Amino acid sequence: MLSRIVLALFIGLIGWAYQAIQPPPPKICGSPNGPPVISPRIILKDGRHLAYTERGIPKEKARYKIVIVHGLSSSKDFTLPASKKLVEQLGIYFVSFDRAGYGESDPNPKRSVKSEAFDIQELADQLNLGSRFYVLAVSMGGYSIWSCIKYIPHRLAGAALVVPVVNYWWPSFPANLSTVAYNMQLLQDQRTLRIAHHARPFFHFWMTQKWFPSSAAIQGHPDIFSRQDKELIQRMMALNTDGYVQDKARQQGDFESIHRDLMVGFGSWEFDPMEIDNPFPQNEASVHLWQGCDDKLVPLILQRYVAKKLPWIKYHEVPDGGHLLFLADGMSDTILKSLLIGQEPPPVSC
Repeated sequence: MLSRIVLALFIGLIGWAYQAIQPPPPKICGSPNGPPVISPRIILKDGRHLAYTERGIPKEKARYKIVIVHGLSSSKDFTLPASKKLVEQLGIYFVSFDRAGYGESDPNPKRSVKSEAFDIQELADQLNLGSRFYVLAVSMGGYSIWSCIKYIPHRLAGAALVVPVVNYWWPSFPANLSTVAYNMQLLQDQRTLRIAHHARPFFHFWMTQKWFPSSAAIQGHPDIFSRQDKELIQRMMALNTDGYVQDKARQQGDFESIHRDLMVGFGSWEFDPMEIDNPFPQNEASVHLWQGCDDKLVPLILQRYVAKKLPWIKYHEVPDGGHLLFLADGMSDTILKSLLIGQEPPPVSC
């Protein structure tokens, strides 16, 4: 009798555990119970929809066409705060899009680092951006740019990685260096990233359980922000736009947006970025990497190592810059002028 009770309890526990680790189905935009579709969208070859927003100079008149890639918990509503004067002077057209599972873009259960490049390529082709275009990403969107550099370099006129998140498990990192950088993160982030990399089936459970804190970035923990970041956040809050952007970004569900983003970005990649040969040996395009000296989210020591391993990348350090350095006055203009016309700021180091 006792053995039957124990067996029943064991089976019940297994059933509860299985249910606990299963993510809920996404609320697909345009479905009966999902959010409405209010933005233009393209249909990809695999049948998914990709939503986008166009800004800047009309595409037909533009000299430069840039695909903007948003970061974690953001969406196509993210705007690089470039000055209107610069945009008009250079003739810049921007198109930003909701990455898979974000905003109004359909989730991609097969989403990977590799798939990001081909989503961007299809977007560029359907919008007739030409044989070559620019790509620019911030933070978590950086892995989309690494994917473009690896898989579609022949389509790039140039690329900018602005405070790109680094994967601690890239094989080329010396073990002692990645361990030091990993231990610099908050304990809750160390746990979260370890589970995202090693135990993906349990990631939804980890991110939704209430016993231990999970991602500090998603929770907005104050310790992940530099002094400059905190000042810029106060400015954003005064504009009252950030909450709106984040609500729309995750409207189809956290699992297919932010959770899958973390699992892909910190998972096992199909390639090691530090083993990419120079894709532009004739200087037909350039790649720029921007890092803040006071970035609390992306360790400076790892970004410097990446730049050292890839000397064909133009590496820029920003004194006093935090993870939100691109929002600082004039910084977006500096990044764009460097990417588009080769106007480089004076070299500095931390």
